Amino acid sequence: SGRTQGRILTILVDHLTRRFGSHEAVSSLRFDVQSGSIFGLLGANGAGKTTTLRMLATLLQPSSGTARVGGHSILESPLEVRRSLGYLTGDTGLYGRLTPLETLRYFGGLYGMKKAELEERISWLTNGLSLSPFLEQRCERLSTGQRQRVSIARALIHDPRVIVFDEPTSGLDIISSQFILDVLREEREKGKTVLFSTHILAEAELICDVIGVLHQGEMLSIGSPEETMERWKATSLTRALLNASTMVQVEGGVP
Repeated sequence: SGRTQGRILTILVDHLTRRFGSHEAVSSLRFDVQSGSIFGLLGANGAGKTTTLRMLATLLQPSSGTARVGGHSILESPLEVRRSLGYLTGDTGLYGRLTPLETLRYFGGLYGMKKAELEERISWLTNGLSLSPFLEQRCERLSTGQRQRVSIARALIHDPRVIVFDEPTSGLDIISSQFILDVLREEREKGKTVLFSTHILAEAELICDVIGVLHQGEMLSIGSPEETMERWKATSLTRALLNASTMVQVEGGVP
């Protein structure tokens, strides 16, 4: 990981760009995330959040630019990046014929976890995410919220150094959502690096140390929640985001 004035940077993004045909979904993004912090990526649908996170998780090749995650290049060492990463996105499917317990044991095995360590981790995640009532039901029978909780447990099973979550509380009730936010806070306290996107701006306000505002593939601003609100002359993040997109559209570019 790079170092800047004593800070350990776990994610370094350098001019990351992704085009789909003539459409530039992500334009020359530059930002970093230091260990022991939570970085929230905010923006409307189509802002480029999911595309950015998919590139960092090595699921999508950038058109140009690069990034380092946990000291590893997404272009040169994708497997090392994946080992250090706990990644969650809305379209990560679960294998319907496996139970949540079988799923967690299978993925723990893939990460080379020892049996005792794996069972202890499963127990912690089962308690925290309230998986017990459906731990031995097939995943194909689970509700959306239950599937989301299993997907989160799967992403965290190997105790990853870097957590990249795309809309982690989507489809969850308030109790499950609260647990997710508590987990992200706990992971930060352990010195982990957390990068996540959300539509629920009250969540970002609650737990983010740094916020990046994305609009049509461009990073408009990076700063603490307070700095972001001040930058966009707002008293809430929701208003800040609205002001940012309005000002950009009116002025025709990043002010």
